[in-house]
Amino acid sequence: MKSRSNSPGLLTLTLPSCYSEGMRSLRPLLRRIYYEQIAHRHLLNRRKLAAAYLRGEGIEIGALDQSLPVPRRAHVTYVDRMTVPDLRRQYPELKSLPLTRVDVVDDGESLRSFADGSQDFVIANHFIEHCADPIAAIESHFRVLKPGGCLFLATPDKRFTFDQCREPTPLSHLWHDYEGRPDWTKERHFEEFVRGMNAFHGQGLTEEQIRKSTEDLLAQDYSIHYHVWTADSWLEFVLSLRQLLDFEMEVFLHNGLECDIVLRKRPSGAP
Repeated sequence: MKSRSNSPGLLTLTLPSCYSEGMRSLRPLLRRIYYEQIAHRHLLNRRKLAAAYLRGEGIEIGALDQSLPVPRRAHVTYVDRMTVPDLRRQYPELKSLPLTRVDVVDDGESLRSFADGSQDFVIANHFIEHCADPIAAIESHFRVLKPGGCLFLATPDKRFTFDQCREPTPLSHLWHDYEGRPDWTKERHFEEFVRGMNAFHGQGLTEEQIRKSTEDLLAQDYSIHYHVWTADSWLEFVLSLRQLLDFEMEVFLHNGLECDIVLRKRPSGAP
């Protein structure tokens, strides 16, 4: 699930069917604003970073209709949790948009189809916030990288999205998820997502409507934002990963509505 825009300064969600028809009727306008006023700016910066850091054989996870433009020297295998027909059923709002082909159906959080040290790069744009356990997901991404390979991540800054009414996820919460002692159940994550959407859109849902919307999204296994960050809290989180993973931070760019980051896996024994 990607984000869309309803103003030059905010990203907002393509809404599932449990939200109002009035809001969903605005999708064509919101999508045009997104592409005309926002997307070209941060995609230009992404393209420049890709040209500087990506080469060889790699994968992109969950590209949908927004695959990263890569230089000719980079060859991409596209990975998603569903086939293109299944993705179109999951996201009917994308029916008029060309979706990136899916070469490998796999869980982007584990990448079980890929051998250790097999990839020159991994691209995961607007993906980590959808992961129940972001640390384990990034650990898997590093597992499949060759020494010297690059992880390219773009993550939304919650202050400019439909998540702006939610509190940034505490660092301790993320590490507890990784350690197998989560602070929250899956149900509570979904409920927080619904409450945040309700506050952002000013829908005034009752507690019963919030409960029903939460149950509906759980039944769909909808791809919510489990966790949210500001630029500062995202940087804090990434730096905390050094206790688990050995990498150089090549780039940290607060790129308008998102944070773009490139991490290079250090070879074993590197100083």
